[in-house]
Amino acid sequence: MVTRPVGSSLADTARPPSREPSYDRRRAWPVLAMIVVFMMISYADKSVLGLAAVPLMDELDIDKSTYGLISSSFYLLYSLSGLVVGFFSARFSSRALLLVMAALWAVAQLPVVLMATVPALVAGRVLLGAAEGPAPSMSMHALYKWFPAGRRGLPSALQIGGAALGTAVSAPLLTWLIVDHGWRSAFVALAVVSALWCLVWPLVGHDGPFDAGRRPVEAMKAEEAGRTGKPEGADGPRTAGAAAGPPLKTLLCSGTVMGGIVSAFGSHWALALSSAWLPVYLQTQLDLSATGASSAVSMVSAVSLVLLLTVPAYVDRLKRRGVSSRSADGVPQGVAVLVAGGALALLPYATGAAVQLALVAVAFGCHAVALPLHYVTTAAVVPESRRGAVFGIVAASGTLPGLFVPYLTGRLVDGAASESAGYTAAFLLSAAVMAVCGLLAVVTVRPERDARRLLSGL
Repeated sequence: MVTRPVGSSLADTARPPSREPSYDRRRAWPVLAMIVVFMMISYADKSVLGLAAVPLMDELDIDKSTYGLISSSFYLLYSLSGLVVGFFSARFSSRALLLVMAALWAVAQLPVVLMATVPALVAGRVLLGAAEGPAPSMSMHALYKWFPAGRRGLPSALQIGGAALGTAVSAPLLTWLIVDHGWRSAFVALAVVSALWCLVWPLVGHDGPFDAGRRPVEAMKAEEAGRTGKPEGADGPRTAGAAAGPPLKTLLCSGTVMGGIVSAFGSHWALALSSAWLPVYLQTQLDLSATGASSAVSMVSAVSLVLLLTVPAYVDRLKRRGVSSRSADGVPQGVAVLVAGGALALLPYATGAAVQLALVAVAFGCHAVALPLHYVTTAAVVPESRRGAVFGIVAASGTLPGLFVPYLTGRLVDGAASESAGYTAAFLLSAAVMAVCGLLAVVTVRPERDARRLLSGL
């Protein structure tokens, strides 16, 4: 049976120590900083529609079901584009992929600025979703090219933390623009910020040394020799095929990858619900002003950010001390989704502003811990040569809730006896899904076991 050090990936096990690329902190961290800003812009783009929802619905005279449909349209091509780009990621530079995405984000804001109608809103959100679908997985893939296994927990958390930071910073600024200058001004501001990022990224965003696609053929052959324990070329045709690692279907069917998809599904369910409906809920059900609602959204993002900066860093320390990846990475991601679901189930029955806001913070903040950890556990069993494709599939599967949760919530609210009853039904349904996802992740994510099985099958 093949064993490997705790916290290392399948690809890292195969690489001989003498051929390990060097970690360059001075170049890696500027790339990380740009990717964090990239994610900040991405999640500001997601949240702007929710922040503008109340004045937008009033101006266009649309009901909550129609607004939910507009919000869901963002995810119409989101998962598909993430999947497609993931498969082709090995053929293109991560630097180029991220640049094209950000440029399209700027363009996608124009339809709603030029013509404020429901079709224009849908067109802009569909294009934006298609351009943002690959962003989480491809930016993580680009990040992993600069950071070796054992150093990925904190960078992964910072990458996901860019989402929380983006919402925390952008919510008050975008709300100020919406209240004082009209809701269209917020979309214009985001287009300008995306364009500015595109000007800086080509100067910083080079592909890193931990990139399977950039290593010479000799290095790949040496990896295969280390994997099988046989001389290079000893097995003839099998050596070339095995160098890419286990078949894609085998990787996707491993419990760790499936568990990561499930935890991401539960987390993205909460994320889709909050980005579309949390500002509206805070204003219409908890009687907060637009400014108060944006402050509450920022509070939720701050909770996520604190957890993202502390939990994965602590997880990295645990793994360096020899704690298994299942205990350090697997269990926390499932528990985070489970706890968030429990808080969401209690929210409709809570009384008192302080208790309600505390439950909002837990329900829509804690689940974020699962997002960086599910990438870490997936990377632990997936070779670098297949990581982009697998990350794309994981992201496409995990983000599916965005395709229907906003619309489903709008239908539940419109179809209930009262708005309050509609939100209660939506929150309880969401809590049940998140609880199941959290429990399944706790049970199925076992990186060491799955890595051993995948290695033994080569």
